[in-house]
Parts: sequence; C-alpha cells; structure tokens
Amino acid sequence: MGKALDRTEGRTVIQASHKSDAIDWRKRMSDNVAFALLTYTGLQIGVTMTMLKGSSGSIMPYFALVLLIAAIIPAARLFESRWSELSDAQAAEPSLASAFARDRLALWLSALGLPFALAAFFAGVEALLG
Repeated sequence: MGKALDRTEGRTVIQASHKSDAIDWRKRMSDNVAFALLTYTGLQIGVTMTMLKGSSGSIMPYFALVLLIAAIIPAARLFESRWSELSDAQAAEPSLASAFARDRLALWLSALGLPFALAAFFAGVEALLG
C-alpha cells in the first residue's frame, strides 16, 4: 500500500493509494480455484474414508480417490485459464462480473457436489461387481 504525504498550508495529510481495491478477475478466480481444490480434496478424502469404513476391503475407493484427485486439477485449470489470459485492462472490467459469478458458481458446485456424486457412482459400480 503506497502512501504519499501532502503538505498543504502547514498540515500534513496522508493519502493512501489502494491498488488492492481494484477489481482483478484473474486473481479472484485464481483464489477461488485454489480454495475449491482444497475443499474438493478434503471432501473427497472424507467421503472415501467413510466408504472405506463400510467397505469389505475393496480397492475401488482407493482407485476412486486417486483418479478423482488427479482428474480435478486439469478441470480446475480450465476454469482458471479462461481468466488468467485476460489483459490488465480486461481484468479490471466491471462488465465481467456476471461471467465471473457464473464461472465461480459452476466451480463451487463442482467442488462441493462432485465428491458425493462420484463416490455414489463408484459405490454403485462396486455393488454391481461385488
């Protein structure tokens, strides 16, 4: 945060420049992707561990865990790459708010819903095979 001193008529006024107050859709999406990945991974591990407690020793939950954590990184990168390619002027454009909200909603719905949906899918496959 940069500060400047303005000495006018014998008094000192401190002016702060708040560059962090400006919109930067690139940084905001990057932050959302990082937190969504952490949330997704935590949920996926928790759901998988719950499946393992009730499981008959199958390797399917471990397979699901490795596959799903490895697969989510490129998918999250696709969300982020759309925003990271913006120029400085585009990244501060207020008109992108609705597109950002749409992408953020899709990202978080995926991060919160996918672990449960995929765990149910793999549990179904295990029930069919075992």
